Amino acid sequence: METFRNGVAWVGARIIYLLIVVFGKRTGFQENPWLAGPLGSDYIGERPYEEVAEAEGLELERNAAQGGLIPDFDSLRCPGFDPTAIHPAIRDFYEQTARHRIDVWPHTYFPANLALWLLVTTISRKVNQLNFPTSALDMAMGMSSEIALLKRADGSVKYTGWLRKFSDGERVLYTGFYMVGVTPVHGTPVVKAVFPMPDGNATVVLRPKVGDDGAFLLDSDGDEFGDVGFYRVQQHKGSPMRIWRVGSLRESFRVFVDDAGVVRCDHQVRFLGFNVLRLHYRIERIQ
Repeated sequence: METFRNGVAWVGARIIYLLIVVFGKRTGFQENPWLAGPLGSDYIGERPYEEVAEAEGLELERNAAQGGLIPDFDSLRCPGFDPTAIHPAIRDFYEQTARHRIDVWPHTYFPANLALWLLVTTISRKVNQLNFPTSALDMAMGMSSEIALLKRADGSVKYTGWLRKFSDGERVLYTGFYMVGVTPVHGTPVVKAVFPMPDGNATVVLRPKVGDDGAFLLDSDGDEFGDVGFYRVQQHKGSPMRIWRVGSLRESFRVFVDDAGVVRCDHQVRFLGFNVLRLHYRIERIQ
């Protein structure tokens, strides 16, 4: 069974690489510094944090007691986004993610859930990255959440790593690197999440917005290369880098505080206009 699964994963990966060659631009980070982010080796898991720290000369702090995905929420300030309009509890979560625990409930949609299940049980399992939950049972025992800080010599944080694993302690839901960037199309701050993949990465660039009652909205609904969106980066050894902006894949987040004062998040993934996955998070500050 394992041999068959690896074979399917190999075929699936080759199809993805072919799509990147066909639809991707032959360009790199030198021409697109706003998109620069960590690339992965053959196996992902938890390795990227150590690999990136060594490659870029950064100090790595695992299991940080404090630190967040957006260390300074004011860095998102621009004419279209006022950080002070966001509920303080939401801002606290993003600036001090390490001090929060998270429960997750997934929901998938037919027929996209069949493709998601195939992707997760083959490619994701093989490289141990982006093991999306495909049923509520996957999250029955919960997940762990770890913040890893990658710091420059002056102590400033270059990347905030967010590692989320299933309760079995082996399967990785996300090995991510988070930072604030600026896209060339609009020149306004965005939230960038980079997920290393073998010889490449999957990068989601999200535009911040203010929602009702101080909710924090993030979406990847852009129109062109250089705008917010989902980018698949690939650079095989000895080959030029290619970057594919997958316009048909879109993500959105709505982080809000409910009537009981609990911080929650709805995360939606759509592909080709179809609902694929919805993750609902309950976020609680650790006292």
